Amino acid sequence: MGYTISEIATALSAKSVGAVDLLITGASEPATATADDLALAMDQKYAGGLADGQARAAILWDGADWQALGLLAAIFVPRPRYAMSGLTALLDPGPQIAAGIHQTAVVDQTAKIGAGAAIGPFVVIGPAVVIGENARIASHVSLESGVQIGDEALLHSGVRIGANVQIGDGFIAQPGAVVGSDGFSFVTPEKSTVEQARETLGKDVTANAQSWTRIHSLGSVQIGNNVELGANVTIDKGTIRSTRIGNGTKLDNQVHVGHNVQIGEDCLLCGQVGIAGSSRIGNRVVMAGQCGVSDNIFVGDDVVAGGASKIFTNAPAGRILLGSPAVKMENHVEMQKALRRLPRMAKQLAELKNLLGKKGNS
Repeated sequence: MGYTISEIATALSAKSVGAVDLLITGASEPATATADDLALAMDQKYAGGLADGQARAAILWDGADWQALGLLAAIFVPRPRYAMSGLTALLDPGPQIAAGIHQTAVVDQTAKIGAGAAIGPFVVIGPAVVIGENARIASHVSLESGVQIGDEALLHSGVRIGANVQIGDGFIAQPGAVVGSDGFSFVTPEKSTVEQARETLGKDVTANAQSWTRIHSLGSVQIGNNVELGANVTIDKGTIRSTRIGNGTKLDNQVHVGHNVQIGEDCLLCGQVGIAGSSRIGNRVVMAGQCGVSDNIFVGDDVVAGGASKIFTNAPAGRILLGSPAVKMENHVEMQKALRRLPRMAKQLAELKNLLGKKGNS
């Protein structure tokens, strides 16, 4: 199966020239492209690779001389990376799951499966589960009782959805994602060393024998429309109220969302981000890899946090953060500059002390 240059250009709302009926079956970097591939030379620095490959057509930057590059056809896009989203969606067939319900799947008789759904091998669907139209569920997925999932969902192999989780339309979960696990919430009969440390900021903490008692999770998880979860994402149930993820939010691999957390719309949380319990994240928040958010704090709309930032206090809307503890990015840069100067400053201070000592002895 393939697409003509004209069809691809139409899908990308882009301009095509040359042999627009040329059939394309894949995409490739210029140097490794075959004759049936569309070469991705969307910046002039990649043009040299076209001579090493066999591509007859390419996506090029605005103003490129496609004929001088030896091509039979070309597509011009004003925003290359955005064009990648449309191209990859067009060429990605997704997992191959046969229509209907596989004979090895276990589906409770009270479950409701929408029209056009494809249920793969060894899937387990519990009582009172509702699955929307055209859902695709790959092998070894389990949906516990009362789960509701909207239309056009795609659950890859090994996804686990806990009881009573509610999910909107267009949901995508990569292999191993877990939604609706119990929250990590424990308490001691007397004040623990952790509670004392928080109250006193580490002063006069008395360590006593203590054992941990579970606080059970009575809430669930509510997820909006067009949310995507990466591989091995884990989202905990709320203690009383449900943990919530807003429309359009995307979570990368190994992101952990603690109990009671509220995440807004169109957020982007990159690999290994951790959000501790009961924190609130606004809309359009971006957190780079390994960011951490302390419990019970608020991160405002449009905050951007650089990689490995640790947010321990409330962050106002629009703030650009970096560091541990996270501060304004410009402040963090100045702090790092000052830190690099410390060895030189220490040497200068030692020399000054030595000079003053000699003068005092003379």
